[in-house]
Amino acid sequence: MKKKQFIVIGCGRFGSSIAKTLYNMGHDVLAIDHNEEIVQDISDEVTHSVQADATDEAVLKSLGVRNFDVAIVTIGSNIQSSIMVTSIIKELGINHVVAKAQNEIHSKILFKIGADRVVFPERDMGTRVAHNLISSNILDYIELSSDYSIMEITAFDEWIGKTLLQLNIRSRFGLNVMAIKQGAEINISPMANDIIKKDDVLIVVGHNKAFKKLQG
Repeated sequence: MKKKQFIVIGCGRFGSSIAKTLYNMGHDVLAIDHNEEIVQDISDEVTHSVQADATDEAVLKSLGVRNFDVAIVTIGSNIQSSIMVTSIIKELGINHVVAKAQNEIHSKILFKIGADRVVFPERDMGTRVAHNLISSNILDYIELSSDYSIMEITAFDEWIGKTLLQLNIRSRFGLNVMAIKQGAEINISPMANDIIKKDDVLIVVGHNKAFKKLQG
């Protein structure tokens, strides 16, 4: 897994969840928030945390944000600030910008000013977004508990043409394949000799450490 650099702007519950998850997965994370207490609380759980006004372009430039791979704008209820920061971040040249929206109108504006992806906190858990940002193979992520999760994973290229027995996913990664989606069809009781095809989606369950091993 290639190490990436992420910047998370706005560290409320949703933003903090994303920032901590990305950091725990081994990536560099710069967390920015205007609230000093929030910045201090998250300081030990990210690479760097900074108290700053993210609507100030000069401040963002001084922090070197243009050098980051992905920016996640999760500013809370202040829609104007959210729009302004998203616009500035995109203009500074960050390749992939993810922004949190409060409603559909907010979402449309964010897309118009350059956001590559818009998420709604009510529908997208922070951890789910973070995992999806790491690997394009991960389509969905549902946390069952602090230890176990379910993931929908698009078959990796090296898996195609091999059977579940050959892949030995359970022994190699500690993950159990619950089902395989093949287009509109779902195989809810996959057998050891089932062959993985291109664009197959595997629904797997396991310990969170096992998913980290899979992504690594």
